[in-house]
Amino acid sequence: MGKTGIVYDDIYLAHETGFHPENRERLRRTVSHLKATKLWDKLSLLKPRKATVEEVALVHSRNYIKSVERICAQGGGHLDADTVTSPSSYEAALYAVGGILDACDSVIRQQTVNCFCLVRPPGHHALPERAMGFCLFNNVAIAARYLQEKHSIKRVAIIDWDVHHGNGTEEIFYRDGSVFYFSIHRYPFYPGTGAADERGEGEGEGTTLNIPFSGWEGREVVLSKFEQAVLKDVAEFAPDFVLISAGFDAYERDPIGGLGLLIEDYRKMTDIVCALAQKTAKRRVISALEGGYSLEGLPLMVAQHLEGLLSASFE
Repeated sequence: MGKTGIVYDDIYLAHETGFHPENRERLRRTVSHLKATKLWDKLSLLKPRKATVEEVALVHSRNYIKSVERICAQGGGHLDADTVTSPSSYEAALYAVGGILDACDSVIRQQTVNCFCLVRPPGHHALPERAMGFCLFNNVAIAARYLQEKHSIKRVAIIDWDVHHGNGTEEIFYRDGSVFYFSIHRYPFYPGTGAADERGEGEGEGTTLNIPFSGWEGREVVLSKFEQAVLKDVAEFAPDFVLISAGFDAYERDPIGGLGLLIEDYRKMTDIVCALAQKTAKRRVISALEGGYSLEGLPLMVAQHLEGLLSASFE
């Protein structure tokens, strides 16, 4: 029987950001909706473990990791203009990383077919040496390295549909031909990276693909280009495992993003990625929450995403 896992723990609520757009109410409302609609009961709950410093250091420098720990131990504060921490943020961030690593283990061991990690803080802006854009540690990038180091996975695809370009993830793998990074995003927009001519360098040349949108193209164009890129460009890379940086802020009503997408479009994109994984990656897909700041829309979009993963797990 196919299974879809969900990683969640209340530890993620301990990352206190106050009235910041990336706040714990995002997860509270999502969990409440999934339980109220009984979708929660169809999922296999994975309780996360705390990642080790060695695991986080697969991507980040030890000096940076220590600096995050120290700032949180001193009561928290701003790591950059946008990134807020509280006393428990370091602990929550370690559990966010540990949650996605647990999901990797679960899928590799065939305990689940695919998995969604309902974690925070998010990760795709985090650089090896510094925090950025609400992100402390780059959860998905660490997972890619972990799959390669622990499970001997050779080729990993990271598909990023957050409205903001995942500059941290791109930088980490820009010269690495074993990880294909594909992103759709608004441009020019925060963080200012993600131009179409950013294609990787050296051994990584051709394994970075950015498709930027101005925001005026219309959702049909966005979905069409997304599908073409996933089923052609990423498929030609033939990944052994697929990771999704699942931001939900390309939604038309997102308060700080928006790319005209509708709630149901997240089911369509999920189905497209799962079709790729069916062909090359033994159906192995893990997604992790990135952005998505509409408190009304986020639970509905996550539900659409999970319906797609559930459907794929039973194929």
